[in-house]
Amino acid sequence: MGITIWQRRSPPAGAGASNAPPDAGDWGRLEAEVRGCTRCALHAGRTQTVFGVGSHSAQWCFVGEAPGAEEDRRGEPFVGRAGRLLDAMLAALGLERREVFIANVLKCRPPGNRDPQPSEVASCLPFLRAQIAAVRPRIIVALGRFAAQALLTTDQPLGRLRGAIHEYEGIPMVVTYHPAYLLRRPADKAAAWADLKRAREVATHE
Repeated sequence: MGITIWQRRSPPAGAGASNAPPDAGDWGRLEAEVRGCTRCALHAGRTQTVFGVGSHSAQWCFVGEAPGAEEDRRGEPFVGRAGRLLDAMLAALGLERREVFIANVLKCRPPGNRDPQPSEVASCLPFLRAQIAAVRPRIIVALGRFAAQALLTTDQPLGRLRGAIHEYEGIPMVVTYHPAYLLRRPADKAAAWADLKRAREVATHE
């Protein structure tokens, strides 16, 4: 199955709308490709694919690793306890879910919520790349090790990736903890907030 990488179209002269989203048909075709994908074995166990949610012209893009059981059931990323914590993180930044774009590296749930396998990431990553290319946000926030490593093509641990401003396809990117991890280790919420403030500073000055 071919995956088309859609680039943001230039606005008409005088429109002044550099943040105009791509045509709705582009998103529809990409979502249909995701919905019908059988590129890896995960498709056999899914209830539905989890495409992504939010604004197609968002200034912020948040990327997680893979859907969990509730996401698989509802077809939306970051729901349940981890989703409520992410919503709280967004609120602390003065943002709402509908204003940002949220997606995962994998669009199907791994069995038992296990870690994504390299072959699964390789099969699914082009979809995420297409989404980011279409949205073209001011800032990307990678939530957790798998999202950061996939987008940066690195095997460096999360501890080394945090605390710096990275770049993905010309877009600044900040790495922080996954909300599910923060539920297990609430003491690290202060460090995550420092990461988000760093991302806000970058987004404000882009």
